[in-house]
Amino acid sequence: MERAHTSVTRTPLTSVVVQRRSKSRSYRLSYRSCLGAASRLGLTPALTARRLNTSRKAPRSHNIKEKVTPEHLALLVKTEWQLFYVTPLYQFRHTQLKSYARQLSAFIAAERQQGLAVEVGGPQNSFKVSLSVVQGMTEADADAETVLIQIHSKPLFASQDEPKKSVWSGLLTCINGNPEYLQSLPKDFTCLPLFGSRGVENLSSLVKSWFQRTFDCSFAPLEISHTSLQWFAALWTNCHTESDIQHLKMLWTLPVVPPLQVTYTVNPHDAWELWSSVRNPSQKKGDGAEEADCIDFEEVMRFMQGLKSHFYRHFRLDLSAGALDQVSTALGSAKSSGKIKMSSSRYVTAILTLLTECALLKMPI
Repeated sequence: MERAHTSVTRTPLTSVVVQRRSKSRSYRLSYRSCLGAASRLGLTPALTARRLNTSRKAPRSHNIKEKVTPEHLALLVKTEWQLFYVTPLYQFRHTQLKSYARQLSAFIAAERQQGLAVEVGGPQNSFKVSLSVVQGMTEADADAETVLIQIHSKPLFASQDEPKKSVWSGLLTCINGNPEYLQSLPKDFTCLPLFGSRGVENLSSLVKSWFQRTFDCSFAPLEISHTSLQWFAALWTNCHTESDIQHLKMLWTLPVVPPLQVTYTVNPHDAWELWSSVRNPSQKKGDGAEEADCIDFEEVMRFMQGLKSHFYRHFRLDLSAGALDQVSTALGSAKSSGKIKMSSSRYVTAILTLLTECALLKMPI
């Protein structure tokens, strides 16, 4: 133990270490204020009362390599993304991505001329921006195609033949988005609620600023809640028989002074046995393949309680008093600070489905 001081493109148990322009008012402003000014959506801005689903399909191995290009797939997996949620984009068109890339390049160049520091590990030549559709990522009819944003550059004194390297990447996506919400949006709006970025923060800020000015949207950090982290722990454990999760590692923070951080690592076989034991007995009896393929949040809670009880018996520390800050397995990792890493291409869809749900819950209605 240790104490921490710290295709068609469309637009629609067992080791432990303790340590988104309106005619009158900006649509974006109405989102930000969440007060009484009406937006072009014709809705009264307010925070949605919806909650995370209490039941969801168990993730299954899904070979997206057959639909997604290797280049795009390599950018998606084994990279840690910083997450944000994005309000619907006004008059965004997937058919205009090349034009958007030129505009964003010009915007970054203009900001540099105004003296803003946009350096990446030293002085850089001009930045080249590309926007592309990630074909094969949509799951539901209402989902808009995923958009990948890349910024390339090379050092100022690099040789002329040296190719530009990727210095920043961004992802706008919607996987299995809530159909009721998506279909309620006017046709001029495109909903890509989940935004991920990797690279230096000043480039992230410039990209978000350009999108906000161009499509009247708003960005805000997307933290991964305690409940969502518990879902990740259960969903990844459920994948163990198809893909060895190798470990279930959790980071908890207990509210003492100074804060006590607990790293709790569970043997994958022990985690699987516990998960199997808490599954709803009626589903085991075969009430239909579709029902048996669902996971209820009650099962997730029983699973987490089993883990916490085991920990208490051995270390006399009640993790229920603390907060779950991080979950990781060989399939990926999720942090409460809003960072996600997808380590296996076979479960990208399942991970992005849950994160899309989390982002949509931030949307005013």
